[in-house]
Amino acid sequence: MFSIYKKEIASFFGNLTGYIVVGVFLVLTNLFLWVIPGEYNIPDAGYANVDGLFRIVPWLFLFLCPAVSMRVFAEEKQTGTWELLLTKPISKWQITLGKYFAALSLVLLALLPTVLNYFIVWYIAEPMGNVDSGAFWGSFIGLVFLAVIFVSVGVFASSITNNQVVSFILAALFSFLFFYGFDLLANFFEAGNTIQLVESLGMNAHYKSMSRGVIDSRDVLYFALLSFVFLMATQRNISKLK
Repeated sequence: MFSIYKKEIASFFGNLTGYIVVGVFLVLTNLFLWVIPGEYNIPDAGYANVDGLFRIVPWLFLFLCPAVSMRVFAEEKQTGTWELLLTKPISKWQITLGKYFAALSLVLLALLPTVLNYFIVWYIAEPMGNVDSGAFWGSFIGLVFLAVIFVSVGVFASSITNNQVVSFILAALFSFLFFYGFDLLANFFEAGNTIQLVESLGMNAHYKSMSRGVIDSRDVLYFALLSFVFLMATQRNISKLK
């Protein structure tokens, strides 16, 4: 599995595509937080908080995670190296997990520099350090869990096609549906309990729960189970490939 992991990491940064994807993500994040006026802009808020980061990054993940994971299986099948990979003495689960953890590591690597925004706001706050640290780190952990699922969705999408563009589109669509689709569906119901139940099926409700600074075991279990479902589906897909 580790050999697959290293191969994927080296392949991603072996060309300009990897640097461009990460660079675009970081540039867009900082433009929305510091330059472009609007609800995400930190100076426009008038008080010390980094809430805009946690509202904009999930939507940027819809671009970043599919872009990172779209090639993991689709490229292998497109270039004909999949057959060579099958000859190696590793199981389908090892292949799946090796590629998954490589893609997840790249997304987390892109996410890590965004922590600098916390320290910037901490420094410019009046008085210095007047920032809700619990909410920040709870929300940041929520972003990590979002990445865990979004990447598993992207790896799954890549396993069902040999076209990287199709893989990107499918991953972005599936991720959107699981992140915000249940919130949209809940609008069609009137009963409060029904609305809450429908919303709880989506990622956004569990992400918001973590954003309050409290890590609930139910939220962690939701993210872990949903990610496992997509990885299991990926493993089944590649097991059918010849």
